[in-house]
Amino acid sequence: MSSQAARVEPRITKGLLTRQAVLRAAITRFGRDGFRATSVADIAREASVGPTVPYAYFRSKEALFLAAVDEDAAGVIGEGLSTLDQVASIREWPETVIVALLDALDRHPLARRLLAGLEPEVTMRVLDVPSLSELRKATADQLRVDQLAGLVRRDIDPDPIANGLVAVMLSILMSLVQLGPVAVEIYGQDVAALIAAAIEIPAGVTP
Repeated sequence: MSSQAARVEPRITKGLLTRQAVLRAAITRFGRDGFRATSVADIAREASVGPTVPYAYFRSKEALFLAAVDEDAAGVIGEGLSTLDQVASIREWPETVIVALLDALDRHPLARRLLAGLEPEVTMRVLDVPSLSELRKATADQLRVDQLAGLVRRDIDPDPIANGLVAVMLSILMSLVQLGPVAVEIYGQDVAALIAAAIEIPAGVTP
């Protein structure tokens, strides 16, 4: 037997399928009507299950809402991460990733609703979604690759810079959702200059 343990795929059970159906329905209803205007019974009907079935998987409406937020945000971030093999260095990330994330929001109504500020009580959840750590890690990893290649400064710590870059991208994304393209027209070049100043090697400095 190989010394490396075989990867065990999770078994798809009826319960797992039901949970996924409830989550999809929650994303749809919360994304369309919002937290306050949506009941768990509405979500159960959307998922074609009994009115108490969602409580078998989520202890409350609030827990279901947060799980739906995390699930929908993970979908958006996953689409953004899938574009990273199209860019040569971190300097291309802000524009490439932001465009991909903005496009993904058309298919993820609940994530878009949060970024639009329509759920003010939980807007800060955007900064806490578990999948956001994947984007931060991917950004830090690319910074390290670019440092070794002499494309960005070697005197910066990739982890906090990655966190800052992701925060900037999120801020731009929220501005685009709430204000439209005018936000990029006004601030786009300045933001690009700020990012370049943070990561690019100054002229005349040997990498």
